[in-house]
Amino acid sequence: MRYVSFTKAGIASWGLLTTEGGIDLGRRLADRFPDLRAYIAAGFPDCDAHGTLPCDFTLDEVDLAPVIPNPSKIVMAALNYFEEGDDRESAPAYPVLFLRLPSSQIGHRAPMISPRVSDRLDFEGELAVIIGKSGRHITREEAQSHVAGYAIYNDGSVRDWQRHSHQFTPGKNFIGTGAFGPWMVTSDALTLPPRGLSLVTRVNGIEKQRTDTSRMIFDIPYQISYISQFTTLEPGDVIVTGTCSGFGSTRKPQEFLRAGDVVEIEIEGIGTLSNTVHDEE
Repeated sequence: MRYVSFTKAGIASWGLLTTEGGIDLGRRLADRFPDLRAYIAAGFPDCDAHGTLPCDFTLDEVDLAPVIPNPSKIVMAALNYFEEGDDRESAPAYPVLFLRLPSSQIGHRAPMISPRVSDRLDFEGELAVIIGKSGRHITREEAQSHVAGYAIYNDGSVRDWQRHSHQFTPGKNFIGTGAFGPWMVTSDALTLPPRGLSLVTRVNGIEKQRTDTSRMIFDIPYQISYISQFTTLEPGDVIVTGTCSGFGSTRKPQEFLRAGDVVEIEIEGIGTLSNTVHDEE
């Protein structure tokens, strides 16, 4: 199943996507589940029955929000992919993690904002994991049972601000830079095959990144387990699992985003997340 958060006529809601259109579950279930995060926390009650309801909207009639607009935490992994020729035996012992603020997020088709104070906005195509069940000290073997679903993330990064110090926080949290969408595909509808899911990033139609999730240095069960050792993972939390090379600052010469550029990230089995760059007003 695919779930979205959206606004229609200025009213925030959430719903289920079918082949026929969208079903506004936020309007129907507002007294019990005011947002998608609350519905996930309840364990997707009556989800099969909801799929038989009449459709209320098409995607062209709504503005898609970040899949989870209000997560309690967004944990990001830096890099995290083996490249061709890498020695897998020399991988780092632990992942590099940082946090992103929910207020920095945007949805599918929303403007990605290039800030006034920098001309070094960069892109990073990544797989996002949405947590469905609370847990602390989760084992690798238990990890999959804590996953609600998957989405796509563009970890828009302002590189000069990212490198002001050894902490990533400033460059990873500019308003309007974290694109999260287009929807969540539930874990029962998307199984990660051993060969991995393909991930491709394009800028203005030109391929910039290509990898597959089998190349992760720290796979999803490891990341869930590792993060849960130091914090409780809660329904609606988001783990963004890292990127591969090919983003702008790794290219020669370096390539940063400019107003009018269109960034598309496609992940097999999920879809395509697309955002157009706009200058900050």
